[in-house]
Amino acid sequence: MSDSVRRRARVRAPELTGEGGWLNTGGQQYTLADLRGRIVILDFWTFCCINCLHVLDELRELEEKHRDTVVVIGVHSPKFAHEAEHGAVADAVERYGVEHPVLDDPELATWKQYAVRAWPTLVVIDPEGYVVAQHAGEGHVHAIERLVGELEAEHTAKGTLRRGDGPYVPPEPEPTVLRFPGKAVRLPGGTFLVSDTTRHRLVELAADGESVVRVFGAGTRGFADGSAATATFNEPQGLALLDDGTVVVADTVNHALRRLDLAAGEVTTLAGTGRQWWQGSATSGPAREVDLSSPWDVAWWQGRVWIAMAGIHQLWAYDPRDGTVAVTAGTTNEGLVDGPGDQAWFAQPSGLAATPGRLWLADSETSALRWVDPDGSVHTAVGEGLFDFGHRDGAASQALLQHPLGVTALPDGSVAVSDTYNHALRRYDPATGEVTTLATDLREPSDAVLDGDDIVVVESARHRLTRLRLPEEAVRVPDVAHRTRREPTEVAPGRLLLDVVFQAPAGQKLDDRHGPATRLLVSSTPPELLREGEGAGTDLSRTLALEPSVREGVLHVSAMAASCDDDPATEFPACHVHQQDWGVPVRLTETGTGRLSLVLAGMDA
Repeated sequence: MSDSVRRRARVRAPELTGEGGWLNTGGQQYTLADLRGRIVILDFWTFCCINCLHVLDELRELEEKHRDTVVVIGVHSPKFAHEAEHGAVADAVERYGVEHPVLDDPELATWKQYAVRAWPTLVVIDPEGYVVAQHAGEGHVHAIERLVGELEAEHTAKGTLRRGDGPYVPPEPEPTVLRFPGKAVRLPGGTFLVSDTTRHRLVELAADGESVVRVFGAGTRGFADGSAATATFNEPQGLALLDDGTVVVADTVNHALRRLDLAAGEVTTLAGTGRQWWQGSATSGPAREVDLSSPWDVAWWQGRVWIAMAGIHQLWAYDPRDGTVAVTAGTTNEGLVDGPGDQAWFAQPSGLAATPGRLWLADSETSALRWVDPDGSVHTAVGEGLFDFGHRDGAASQALLQHPLGVTALPDGSVAVSDTYNHALRRYDPATGEVTTLATDLREPSDAVLDGDDIVVVESARHRLTRLRLPEEAVRVPDVAHRTRREPTEVAPGRLLLDVVFQAPAGQKLDDRHGPATRLLVSSTPPELLREGEGAGTDLSRTLALEPSVREGVLHVSAMAASCDDDPATEFPACHVHQQDWGVPVRLTETGTGRLSLVLAGMDA
């Protein structure tokens, strides 16, 4: 038994509570006592968060391998107002194929009990009900699986491990033509090609938007090229029609771009390896040799296929002339910063629309509409940052969106925004700088395409395409503004010691063979909050100077650490990257703390 298990502190796990109740249990309510004897992994997530979606996929293999000893419980802890709606959580659980029980915690009760600070966070509870590990961010499942093996051995020997079926009860499948469709494109013959995301396939619908013409893909998770009947996708999203009549597909969870030959019905891979991009991976090169990260949408612009790389907050491009991919804008830091492409910050870019002079994009986590000029510079039309959102029309400087996923160029030079979490279609007019509402009572619209004088909206959570006449005047709706509801941390004005705590998991060591193995980036909203300490560095501890006159704000902290298996007998050890972004709301008070500690990974509780 490893020293990490023998020395583990005995901290009783707090009870699981949430006003929203339970999903994926057949109506059963659970307590930790009901799960005694099993290894429990709590996954604190929210469905807007791309890192949380990555962790859902990381957990799938562990869940399958340890199905008789491990119970994963998703604790849904919302950021956006829409995510606090129980029906929206239920939709997300089905949309992303979550195959474990989920506790809906709209008031963040369990989040607070476990002192969670970031999405996603994983907490491991042993069969006797004690917390034994907590990890923030993605990339930790390999360490958790090793811990699970140790716990299985320890509690088998003690007689405290209970094997058997878990509490997961799958929901009954719904007989709809589409299931949570993501994006659509109008084909030259007047039909529509739709990414039928949850069913892992593409569907061609007739001009009525309802009748099925053809289906591409076997309809199961996978990454295989081939015919329409045998090819497989993994939650495909964005679609772009090229001049040669083929379609480029953003195969999101496969971290790849695929090519669909409509005439032959054949699917091939254009870019990506099937592996997720991590810090230190190549950022350009032959397209089939470079890792990508959750491409969410694609658009043909300036002779290249532009890619909304939601997983790492960047824009990339695929060049069909030489078969290469490369970063075009973004630093991988999450936020809203304009300027030259190599200095701009994005936050889960999820929708693209090209016009001759601009590439428009929906930047979902900042609830923003932005654009890229041909010279590569990035600008914001609507949006204020990571924590401000709502439904407000008017001047763009005051208007608010809520997690938009799609953007559509309109004939008059304006753009329509699929304002997903507001269930609305919005319009931004660059000529007047005004934002208006075109339609409401849509259900999580994620994209829209033009069809003559109509606009056809992908109503993702109603599993259909909805045709609307573009109105001459916008619909007026009451103004609603929100801020993320997380409780601020009270800190003292002046000096604040920031510590990101990282300990390499058992059996690993920091990978410093090619230089520093850690990285820390700090910024703030508003920028005036930080007098000293912003910027990048390799030390995970830093002293910040806070401006006393700024009473509230958000500290943005991004940390990364690399570790490798520590076994001298292994010539090529497996290496892992641990990374996490935090947005920590703070309030300056004289009695506040002078130290802020954030746990990245590897700490036994």
